[in-house]
Amino acid sequence: MTSINYLKYKNIIINENNRTTRVDLVDISGEGDVVPVIKYTALEKYSDIIHGFSTRLGGVSKEHLYSMNLSFSRGDDRENVITNHQRFSKALGYNPEHLVFSDQIHDTKIYIVDEKDKGKGYSLQSDIIGIDGLVTNVRNIPLITFYADCVPLYFYDKIKKVVGLAHSGWKGTVNNIAFHMIQTMINEYGSNPKDIVVAIGPSICMDCYEISLDVAEQFINKYSKSELDQMLLNKGNGKYQLDLHKACEFNFLNSGILPENISMPDICTCCNPDVLYSHRASKGMRGNLAAVIMLK
Repeated sequence: MTSINYLKYKNIIINENNRTTRVDLVDISGEGDVVPVIKYTALEKYSDIIHGFSTRLGGVSKEHLYSMNLSFSRGDDRENVITNHQRFSKALGYNPEHLVFSDQIHDTKIYIVDEKDKGKGYSLQSDIIGIDGLVTNVRNIPLITFYADCVPLYFYDKIKKVVGLAHSGWKGTVNNIAFHMIQTMINEYGSNPKDIVVAIGPSICMDCYEISLDVAEQFINKYSKSELDQMLLNKGNGKYQLDLHKACEFNFLNSGILPENISMPDICTCCNPDVLYSHRASKGMRGNLAAVIMLK
């Protein structure tokens, strides 16, 4: 496995020489058949979890879906998507037949995954409907959520051994899906927020994310002035630039997560449309990236 700074990174929080993410180029065949996987160095030090984020490279999908589309909902050939999952799962080291899919609607509902859910969305028809967050303490069940600019949130309770993923677009962010996930972990598993390690995955950066006044007003109504000063820029004419990463960081901090347990992104999807799917950059002509986490 080779580590390489392979994307045209967009710095958001940290400097050039202190990245929180890296790209592993995994040869899944031993003959140069490479699948890129983005990982968080802060999560990799825990040997009892697997985690990763896909790129658009290393798969078999064609045209605007080129090439690692991991979603069955983007009009791709089903066999292509299955092959892509098999390739990505081999690169990360989990059984794709056990994958549990979210069914994302930009809400804040969290679903507690157990043994009966193995394969739902991939090998089995799913009854997990209207769900943007998945959480489990069951080993060998890979959770997966999907992205093309929205914010992936990773959760790992290093004491209670619980993992979670949440899909946080602007609606999920302003309505604080991070808080809902943390409260679920507290209520269901007895988690202490101080023991939860979190990461914000590759997603659209502030420079690329222009919003209108009606969206900005929802954030203005939810965040303090000092927080807004760091995440919302008024451009005039009813247009704003929004830093979803910073908003998610505040959501974590206000939910009791320790600052040192928060990993921020250093990759923007919209700045890197050649290697990551971006809804904005492609005007909707794209596949879906995926975040995966699993207890081993």
